[in-house]
Amino acid sequence: MASLVKALLVEDARVDALVLSAMLHRFHCEVTIAKNGKEAVDMFFEGKKFDIVLCDNDMPIMNGPEAVEKIRAMGETDVKIIGLSSDKNVQEVFMTAGVDVFFPKPLKIDVLGAMIQEVINKKRNSMV
Repeated sequence: MASLVKALLVEDARVDALVLSAMLHRFHCEVTIAKNGKEAVDMFFEGKKFDIVLCDNDMPIMNGPEAVEKIRAMGETDVKIIGLSSDKNVQEVFMTAGVDVFFPKPLKIDVLGAMIQEVINKKRNSMV
């Protein structure tokens, strides 16, 4: 089996978190959930490492783009960050903040699968 991908899911809506974590588990990801952007930033600050981050936009305490900006400012450039939102006008805000890619909600499983595969390939190539 391929190496485990460490995924951080930044999502305050319980149902969305359950659906997305179930999708991530299908791709054999180790899933950590942060309920808001500040929790996510704190995890990176504590030195936790992730291969991929799925980040919602609208959350209490700190929103997605703010969290992404802070994570990138810490020098976390290797982690693949995906911005997610059901709001139509936030793609540009996320891109400016430093996400690698933005997808509207609901995220399709094949799209997530392709992203996970990309991360696995990148990990394999860096081990060579």
